[in-house]
Amino acid sequence: MAAKSKFSGVVVGDKMDKTVVVAVERQVRHGLYGKTQRRTTKLLAHNDGNTARAGDLVEIVQSRPLSRRKRWVVTRIVRRAVGPRADEVIAPGETPSGAQGQA
Repeated sequence: MAAKSKFSGVVVGDKMDKTVVVAVERQVRHGLYGKTQRRTTKLLAHNDGNTARAGDLVEIVQSRPLSRRKRWVVTRIVRRAVGPRADEVIAPGETPSGAQGQA
């Protein structure tokens, strides 16, 4: 049995239920000029329990087909995102959680 592929990437979308979009970055050399280029691939990964959020660094592993585009599963969250979440509503005059207000 062949080893399953394993990647780490950043969650760029978490709007779906039990699914996240993970951006995996890799470096390839240009065929003619030899310059190293960064290439990004977006993969859909199963996120059971909706634990991973946008901005988190996660580790994903290859699995059986779970849907038409989903063939990966989030195995662990390597690092949590810092800062306020985009879907958190901050009232006027209120400082985001963790930020120090200026007096």
